[in-house]
Amino acid sequence: MTKRTVTQFTGIILAVSSLLLLESCSVYKTLANIGRLQYKLSGTSGIAVAGVSLTGKNSISDFNAREIISFTASVAQGNLPITFILNVDAKNPNTGGGGYPRTNASIEGFPYRLVINGTQVISGDIASSFTIPGTGETSVIPLSVSFDLVKVFQSKSYESLINIALSLAGVGSGGASVELFARPSIRTEFGSMTAPDEIRIIDTQFSDR
Repeated sequence: MTKRTVTQFTGIILAVSSLLLLESCSVYKTLANIGRLQYKLSGTSGIAVAGVSLTGKNSISDFNAREIISFTASVAQGNLPITFILNVDAKNPNTGGGGYPRTNASIEGFPYRLVINGTQVISGDIASSFTIPGTGETSVIPLSVSFDLVKVFQSKSYESLINIALSLAGVGSGGASVELFARPSIRTEFGSMTAPDEIRIIDTQFSDR
């Protein structure tokens, strides 16, 4: 091998090494940006039990006779369906400050488990991708939730079940403890990247882990 050939070969190695270094730095920044996304629960909307809207209801005494009959008839048949939208606040702090590039985050998947009072009630995912702009502002991810209160909380009386539903609506005395566990998948220039572990999301503070 001539001296010129060695020099050319060395140049190629240095060029490839530089490209690999730049790519690994880019991957690191991408992973860092993804890791900075934050989430918290921001409440429910459109909540209904057995087809009865809970809007304007604060306690069982606020339901009329026909609504109570609807509840009791449903429970007598062994079911009490509840439907609502669970709103998840998502914040993307990648605004271009603090040494991180401004990055919009496109969430391709958001597989989640909803846990109420220590019991997993449902699992699901978003129906379509969702983009969180890199503006530092909060975006809302709406999750459509439906499950059967009777089948999940089998030992509860119908009054207790209604109180849980009222608590989910932000009122009442059911004292429902709500936790969401999710593993978001983010679209990047290197393909889809999924959080290595589930993120515990609650309503008291933003969380990224």
